[in-house]
Amino acid sequence: MFSCDCLCWNRDTEFEFGFDFHTPHPEPFSLPSPLPQWPQGKGFATGRINLGELEVIKIAKFDRIWSCNVLHGKAKGVAFYKPVEIPDGFYCLGHYCQPNDQPLRGYVLVARDAAASRRGAGSGDNSLLDLPALKMPLNYTLVWSTDPHYGNCSYFWQPNPPVGYKAMGIVVTNTPEEPEVDEVRCVREDLTESCETCHVLLSTDASLTFEVWSTRPCRRGMFARGVSVGTFFCGTYLSSEERQGIACLKNLDSTLDAMPNLDQIHALIKHYGPTVFFHPNEEYLPSSVQWFFKNGAVLYEEGKLKGEPIDYRGSNLPCGGSNDGAFWIDLPDTDEARDFLMKGNLESAELYVHVKPAVGGTFTDIAMWIFCPFNGPATLKIGLMSIAMTKIGQHVSDWEHFTLRVSNFTGELWQVYFSEHSGGRWLNASDLEFIEGNKPIVYSSKHGHASFPHPGTYLQGSSKLGIGVRNDAAQSKFFVDSSTKYQIIAAEYLGDGVVKEPCWLQYMREWGPTIVYDSRSELDKIINLLPLFVRFSVENIFDLFPTELYGEEGPTGPKEKDNWEGDERC
Repeated sequence: MFSCDCLCWNRDTEFEFGFDFHTPHPEPFSLPSPLPQWPQGKGFATGRINLGELEVIKIAKFDRIWSCNVLHGKAKGVAFYKPVEIPDGFYCLGHYCQPNDQPLRGYVLVARDAAASRRGAGSGDNSLLDLPALKMPLNYTLVWSTDPHYGNCSYFWQPNPPVGYKAMGIVVTNTPEEPEVDEVRCVREDLTESCETCHVLLSTDASLTFEVWSTRPCRRGMFARGVSVGTFFCGTYLSSEERQGIACLKNLDSTLDAMPNLDQIHALIKHYGPTVFFHPNEEYLPSSVQWFFKNGAVLYEEGKLKGEPIDYRGSNLPCGGSNDGAFWIDLPDTDEARDFLMKGNLESAELYVHVKPAVGGTFTDIAMWIFCPFNGPATLKIGLMSIAMTKIGQHVSDWEHFTLRVSNFTGELWQVYFSEHSGGRWLNASDLEFIEGNKPIVYSSKHGHASFPHPGTYLQGSSKLGIGVRNDAAQSKFFVDSSTKYQIIAAEYLGDGVVKEPCWLQYMREWGPTIVYDSRSELDKIINLLPLFVRFSVENIFDLFPTELYGEEGPTGPKEKDNWEGDERC
């Protein structure tokens, strides 16, 4: 459980933070176009998901309980909501919180005991499985409250669960009376998984800090079973002590019936498939993998001087194993053939799609991989100067991706992950640009092909100093429409043989050679251009740039990446 103390703001605290309680309601968000009628299947987009002993429904209609805007300091205003229009037989697990500056599009899950009818009444067996899945809390602990002297009060209550049960969220009231015990339900412990705090939604910055966090399952990825409830957690802390007692739901239904079938996957891609725009000055465009192999890509083996042409399907590539450095792919020997292959072939380009469960099977992740035969050299930015490199940043082959996260309750596009070199970020659907209905736009940066949600220049390095690698993104006539030009290469949850994985996907080694060279000469040119009063040492300049810029190393393929089975890196 939380280690918290009850805290009421006094007059000094109220004055210091200057909360404005008269805040407008965030407007609801909806996608630009209505959703289509999805092909028939089992549980996908039916509005309900079976988690084994529990059945859950997503509630997105709320009554606002309390909200505030911070007039001073760094904290953002937030609002707290109670779910409404809960169907008979389903129970609230906790309340919802979100920032005031975002459209209202959150949700909380409500649950019912789906296995109650299968348990015999009065059996006298007190084993864990004969306990109900849901129970009312014993009572509540007041975690925090505002100062009643100023009106518009709020009180934050943590449910105290019975032995063997876990609380899923916090209850907010605007009166000091403890909530009724039937306000929420706690969940039997074996139907839950551990949860962790994620994003700070509110922090008072006071001497005794009150914070509100969003949460997520500790274990994430296509084999993880933790299910986010959509609730929040809060507390007051004098130190950064470990926060325990946070729980989420667990999907015990091994069939994952809420995941889309193959027909539904195709419908989702055709409806949501992004258009990927490349920079107007992009020299190194994408191609299909088959075009790359057909037009001269060569497989090298350690200890052998001559490479072997690669079959257009990749059938002669070594399969399985790990990236042991024994094999790598390279461009052809002749300058003309290398230059031709490096430029890519936009006409043949397609997105390679991996479909997998996310958030315990309540969402579907559609990871879309794009291949470029060559990653061009970087452009470095130092203050107002931009200097194009001749070698730094370039390498043979480039695998980049973005991921669509779709709600299995409704089939709505919920978020998109944009992979940006060694990391990336999730953006809500409300923060995206759309084209032709509900298709997001993805901007691929010049030479590096990282994914971005909007046009502009993104700096990889030190934004504060204005020193780093430029990632320039803009719309142009060079684009790939992934809603029509795609190939599904994997969807393991559908079972063996439903999706045939291509031969090249089993190649776990590098798609380009490793070449180490001295970047000192190019960096010395940059340093010599700087005014004396802003020059850094060579060592400091090196520290500001990503390590992959100091040599050429071909990437591994999609299946060798951590996010193939795991969650995206943020």
